[in-house]
Amino acid sequence: MADPHERVRAAASARGLDIEIRERPAARSLHGAAELLGLQPSDIVKTLVVKRSDDSYLFALVPGGRSISWPKLRGIVGVNRLRLPEPELALAATGYERGTIVPIGSTTDWPVYADETIVGRRIAMGAGSHGYSLFVHADDLIRAYGATVADISEPEHPRDGSAR
Repeated sequence: MADPHERVRAAASARGLDIEIRERPAARSLHGAAELLGLQPSDIVKTLVVKRSDDSYLFALVPGGRSISWPKLRGIVGVNRLRLPEPELALAATGYERGTIVPIGSTTDWPVYADETIVGRRIAMGAGSHGYSLFVHADDLIRAYGATVADISEPEHPRDGSAR
């Protein structure tokens, strides 16, 4: 398999995107990762590949500390059903393993939906392989991919086991 970083760099270059790929140490938490990278937790953006009922996909860019709001995303996309695919389907749809997914260099250019809270920020995201982060200005990424910017997330609830 070709070097995923070369694929990411070539795709970024083709779209005029200025990116930086950096090796990063493992972190135990979002806050730990943000501290290691010198960022706020909300500057670390998860790229989630989401499966539609017609077997096509989309990318949802959601900042750290937030999760997809399924009702909001379904409303923006205009569909009744969306779900996270199994890891092997995510790999087949993007060419990247879960935890490394980024729209840049995906084997298919699926539509991109970016949470409005990332606008105006320099963000870190997956870089196509484990142990690396990709840095890019969110506005440049949004422009390069014609992303739909909308409110598609909600704050994550603490996972402390207490009843809600």
